[in-house]
Amino acid sequence: MTPTLADRVLAGDPRAMARAITLVENEDPAAAELVRAIFPRTGRAYLIGVTGPPGAGKSTLVDRLIVALRTSSAKKPQTVGVIAVDPTSPFSGGAVLGDRLRMQTHAADSGVFIRSMATRGHLGGLARATGDAALVLDAAGLDIVIIETVGVGQDEVDIIRTADVSIVTLVPGTGDEVQALKAGIMEIADLFVVNKADREGADRLASAVEANLSLQTFQPDEWRPPILKTVATSGNGVPELLEAIWQFRAHGQPKQAARRKSRSEYRLRELVSHRFMHRLEHAILKPGELASIIDRIAARELDPYTAADDLMWRVIADGRAGSREGTT
Repeated sequence: MTPTLADRVLAGDPRAMARAITLVENEDPAAAELVRAIFPRTGRAYLIGVTGPPGAGKSTLVDRLIVALRTSSAKKPQTVGVIAVDPTSPFSGGAVLGDRLRMQTHAADSGVFIRSMATRGHLGGLARATGDAALVLDAAGLDIVIIETVGVGQDEVDIIRTADVSIVTLVPGTGDEVQALKAGIMEIADLFVVNKADREGADRLASAVEANLSLQTFQPDEWRPPILKTVATSGNGVPELLEAIWQFRAHGQPKQAARRKSRSEYRLRELVSHRFMHRLEHAILKPGELASIIDRIAARELDPYTAADDLMWRVIADGRAGSREGTT
């Protein structure tokens, strides 16, 4: 019997993994069947999210983390998958920066799988298919999956809904002292990293983050995000960062299930919303009808709540009609 794509993914076949991620990225109809087949074998990988503004050195930091994970003496070498989310090319729809180019030193390592993924207009720092791509790498048996977000600033909150640990990377000399005070950054970080710490202003930036943390109240058993300094180009501080990740993982074991439950809820809501709109646009409304409704709202001829109620009832009526047809 010829192995299916799902079988090959579960066996850790790199080509199958690449093809599977392409399916989910393109929202191919076969992607849903693939995820159904591999989903029972997921939930074992530990997901590390790395976010931060452009120029913070996230890709170089991830590259050094891969080295540390593959050579760590504290644990057995970890197999690593990387999903590097990049801006979208307006011409091809693909990833513009191609973070794989920064990590070519691992190309010959069979224990490392790296894939760039374009945002394709999705906001929040991640691509819509990032979660499913992580499932593919998880199902393939990788120990660690690192997700590097596109650098868009302090609104990259999607990472906390996707990763088990969120690392916020900041860099001195670019106004990050101000960014560090933004609520979104403070709320999503499990670990803070001041990268390029050999630059002037690194201590000032770390102090700004620490001052903000001091305004928050932490319970005795609650995790308080540490602030680590790294120089990713040389690897300085990366072993300490990896140790902090392990400490968070050990500390967060009781809460990890709650975070994964929250992630599952978010993904379900996202899928239902996406499928609702897809059915509405492609099976219920006539071509151009949605644009016409939007034009009426913009012209103040129709309010958005009435329009939303009307669209909701049309979907419900369509479902009821389908049910009646199925029983006749």
